[in-house]
Amino acid sequence: MARWVVGVSDHMMPPLDLEAAALGPEVELDFLDVRREEDLDPARLARLDALLVWSVPVTARSIPHLTRCRLVVRFGVGYDKMDVAALTAAGIPFANNPDYGTEEVADHALALVLSLQRRLWEHDSRARGYTTRWQTNTLSPLRRSSAATVGVVGVGRIGTAMVNRLKPFGYRILGYDPYQPAGHEKAVGYTRVRHLDELLGQADIVTFHCPANRETRGMIDAARLERFKPGAILVNTARGDLLDGLDALEAALRSGRLAAAGLDVLPSEPPQRHPLLDAWRAREEWLAGRLVITPHNAFHSDEAGVEMRRNAAETVRIFLEDGVVRNRITE
Repeated sequence: MARWVVGVSDHMMPPLDLEAAALGPEVELDFLDVRREEDLDPARLARLDALLVWSVPVTARSIPHLTRCRLVVRFGVGYDKMDVAALTAAGIPFANNPDYGTEEVADHALALVLSLQRRLWEHDSRARGYTTRWQTNTLSPLRRSSAATVGVVGVGRIGTAMVNRLKPFGYRILGYDPYQPAGHEKAVGYTRVRHLDELLGQADIVTFHCPANRETRGMIDAARLERFKPGAILVNTARGDLLDGLDALEAALRSGRLAAAGLDVLPSEPPQRHPLLDAWRAREEWLAGRLVITPHNAFHSDEAGVEMRRNAAETVRIFLEDGVVRNRITE
């Protein structure tokens, strides 16, 4: 007979064989299979010793029904939909799952950096119309990697992986992260800057790898975009709401303040109608190859999907067996 009952709110890739294997025979899994918090069954919630969550919010609406629950774990890294304060008040620890997809996000960001710096998308777009000339259709400016500076905003797990990927290309690398200890830059291999604006003024390419919180939401606004080096490239594979909407980004691209932008995340997903996105979809000439958007998939690979599921389940198992909360979030 199972000692514990663990619920799974919803999932990208059922069945729950990976979770069952990681949790072991003493756990009964209850696949709730809902997409909206209001569809969670209070009676089923009340049976749970722990809850694994993918996309369903967990707020004051459902937390009072988690009367037996001792831990909530999110499959992913972000926890915008989780009311951590209400969980804490109810005495239920919350943990996220930062131990997967690090390589994938760093690889994705590097691919955007290299392709936009080399203007590959713009070449691809414009080459479709070349008829009488070919090799002479060069684009300028186009800097070699060793002559360019990359600014990494947030030098945690993924930011560090990004720094390590950038180094072989010869980039000068700046890093901004006030939460990393002194000497972190020496161990990893980048030049630390004390102020974000200092990084923005020097970097030819800026790549964001920070979480969304009270300090960072909306940080990429019109005023901050004015502090970017003219002609810089912006890459964001972190969180969409680092962007303060799309108006300022559109203005910066139209004016040439930004040469290009690569985004895996957007302020609203799926994206709503906006003139910038309309121009991107229509392949308008002024934006040709200068805006690359991928559908919030930087984290994904077949291996990362397995790692994500297994690690989240193991966080629950470690807690149930040893009482240790791995990757706890308290804010």
